[in-house]
Amino acid sequence: MQRLEAPYTSRPEESRGRFVAEPESPPRSPFARDRDRIIHSSAFRRLKHKTQVFVYHDGDHYRTRLTHTIEVAQIARSIARALGLDEDLAEALALAHDLGHTPFGHAGERELDQLMKPHGGFDHNAQSLRIVTRLERRYAAFDGLNLTWETLEGLVKHNGPLVDGEGNPVGRYREHGLPEAIIEYAEAHDLALSTFASAEAQVAAISDDIAYNAHDIDDGLRAGLFSLIDLGDVPLAGEMLAEVLKAYPDIGMQRTVHETVRRVLSAQVADVLAETKRRATKHHPHSAQDVRLLGRPLVSFSTQLQEKNRVLQQFLAQRMYHHDRVSEIMARARRVVRDLFEAYLGDPALLPQTWREDSFTDDTSRFARQVCDFIAGMTDRYALDQHKRLFDLDPLFR
Repeated sequence: MQRLEAPYTSRPEESRGRFVAEPESPPRSPFARDRDRIIHSSAFRRLKHKTQVFVYHDGDHYRTRLTHTIEVAQIARSIARALGLDEDLAEALALAHDLGHTPFGHAGERELDQLMKPHGGFDHNAQSLRIVTRLERRYAAFDGLNLTWETLEGLVKHNGPLVDGEGNPVGRYREHGLPEAIIEYAEAHDLALSTFASAEAQVAAISDDIAYNAHDIDDGLRAGLFSLIDLGDVPLAGEMLAEVLKAYPDIGMQRTVHETVRRVLSAQVADVLAETKRRATKHHPHSAQDVRLLGRPLVSFSTQLQEKNRVLQQFLAQRMYHHDRVSEIMARARRVVRDLFEAYLGDPALLPQTWREDSFTDDTSRFARQVCDFIAGMTDRYALDQHKRLFDLDPLFR
């Protein structure tokens, strides 16, 4: 059966190319090649032992950054196929979306941002860009992965424009300005920061929301942070649970949880497909560029599901992300990050040889960024090992 192709799909043959020109690599398209480079990168492998919500040693069945990323990629590819978009680009962006995350999840990111305040702060989206344009050093002809313009654009702008038409930062960057990494790269390789990204990038972003909305329910239940009964009054999750209990009243806890979670996933995907098709019919985008210039997201939840997800996120924030057990461990994890940063900044000899190239510079901020890059790339396990080596204690358990 011939696959539908939307008129506003990103066509690889129309790609704006790579910063460093390269010959093509048939039979792969440029976007498929981007996906493959991301999968084979060191940063992607390290996601295996980076925290999603629980630190890596809490159990083998909780999600890590890697398993979450694979789940996001599966959802993104399915949505892209149903909408007639380029599946390889959507998958590449889904696989790359968490590359810039620190060890210990958002706790590690918040601590690094605080420590880096005098030196430009820390932002995981900007860090993802640094990884794929500078920090991965595998290829002879360039630093980074030399990804296509469309993949880099989507990586930076998957949540929407970063600046307005006059160049003023918007959204999350309105108060503190754009991260230096994004400014520097955009000056050399214009990523059109005032427009939306492609439909494929929007698919990758909403697939991230779909995945964690559903799977954090699963992990929270598995950890005993809340119970199935607690979900009864939560929109979407409670509705799906009621369906399962009505259809299968005697299947047991494990199957009930799985059936509920997969229905939460399916309901969100169905809503995105319906709402996106409705918006496409209303606005008639005829090209990928039309999507960028639409002035609002094309790929979206309906208003009703947005509200249900907002309430679900409030529930998860209260009962899971801010649970005393999680908060206590993450407070100790922030101490690990802080101790390592202060130790490396105070004594460059503690860094591995390959990370000392800027250790004798007079530019303190440049060296601080070097230390930040090193710590941000750590897995939970490696950060804990280094802390124990330097300080002879494991602060997560003492």
